[in-house]
Amino acid sequence: MSLRLSLLNLGARVIGKTRLRYVQRPGNQRKDFEIVGTLFGGRGRGLIQRDEPGAPPRRIVEPQAGARGVVLYFHGGGFIAGSPQSHIALIRALCRRSGCRVVAPDYALGPEARLPAAQDDARRAWDQLIAEGIAPSQIVLAGDSAGGGMALSLMAELGAEGQRPAACVALCPWTDLTGSGASMVENARRDCLLPAERLPELIGFAAGDADLTDPRLSPLFASFQDPAPTLIQFALTEILRDDALRMADVLRAAGGRVELQSWPHAPHTWQVFGEAVPEARDAITKAATFIRAALDLPRAD
Repeated sequence: MSLRLSLLNLGARVIGKTRLRYVQRPGNQRKDFEIVGTLFGGRGRGLIQRDEPGAPPRRIVEPQAGARGVVLYFHGGGFIAGSPQSHIALIRALCRRSGCRVVAPDYALGPEARLPAAQDDARRAWDQLIAEGIAPSQIVLAGDSAGGGMALSLMAELGAEGQRPAACVALCPWTDLTGSGASMVENARRDCLLPAERLPELIGFAAGDADLTDPRLSPLFASFQDPAPTLIQFALTEILRDDALRMADVLRAAGGRVELQSWPHAPHTWQVFGEAVPEARDAITKAATFIRAALDLPRAD
């Protein structure tokens, strides 16, 4: 474990978990997420970045040298926080290392817009790419935490219609909003960031009285038809460990090829720190390698 990850784990436990345990309003969590983007986002050298209005609005980041393939990326934040800006360090690093254009929708958040509003925006973002003439085989679905679950649920929805993306990359995905995984209890104390006891309240903000077993909200319960190759990354100590492991089982049972990559000690979605933490850089590099292979692109230098 690198010194930076050790410090990150300590900071997550002392500051992050304490904040999440006692914060009362989603607006406060949103401010915390934006701070991460401001502190670790970097300058985006060698990349072109622009914001486009729409329903939903999009942040687009692409290499100056041109891009081959598109990563449709959904940020995390428990469906109540986060934005393309809060995850800009991850998005820029993924763009730089994959050589792909990254399109990050600024989808609707609860409690102002409760689920499945976010999933509706995810589908609109996909449909817009298709309308722009991009083939499904040139699009990789990706996301972290809640966004990782969105990528997986969108893949299930598309599969039922005969549309198949090139691949799916899910970073510490939240796939079961019912919280039935054993790691919710087993890792409650080991998880240095997420307080398991706040999950019901978070879901209330995000989903209201929606059915939490709805496959659009919890892709663990979805039926997948010919799922695309999928990479799932997770930390062994996080409460969502079993969301990742059980999701892999579901995809494999549907005939999908799944690659699992685990880290022994890391906070949930450590990848958002981009190039600043060696383990985050390693995880993003592995994700980029998977994406390039799925799109049949040459290896990056």
